Amino acid sequence: MNNGVILLVEDNPDDVALTLRAFKKNHILNEIVVARDGVEALDYLFGTGEHAKRDTSHLPAVMLLDLKLPRVDGHEVLRRVRGDPRTKLLQVVVLTSSKEDQDVIQSYHLGANSYIRKPVDFDQFIVAIGQLGLYWLLLNETPRPGSEAKL
Repeated sequence: MNNGVILLVEDNPDDVALTLRAFKKNHILNEIVVARDGVEALDYLFGTGEHAKRDTSHLPAVMLLDLKLPRVDGHEVLRRVRGDPRTKLLQVVVLTSSKEDQDVIQSYHLGANSYIRKPVDFDQFIVAIGQLGLYWLLLNETPRPGSEAKL
């Protein structure tokens, strides 16, 4: 679809495999970077830890963020992303199995762009990933890096 990176933040290996299969079935060929916990996601975004040499001027096109993560949970990742001027405009889609109303409310309160509950059925998940890819990678317009300084 578009050549931006997708940052998938997911600790469950089965969900990672399922999501990658769903992207492939929908012909979404973007590079997908997988972070297996909140610390890894933040290291990738901010160029720290094992990603210390990464060019942080190239943000992902979208971050798919699970909430239930080891070390640093998804809400804290979202809080830090929105609190930093370098990442505050990053498109963040919470992709989680949580059905808790409080998780939905808190995610939007912290600045999530969208909240999607993972369907349990694989065929439904393929459709959901296809729609997600169509909207967030093809149709959605995002500001160019540095454009907010012009306001």
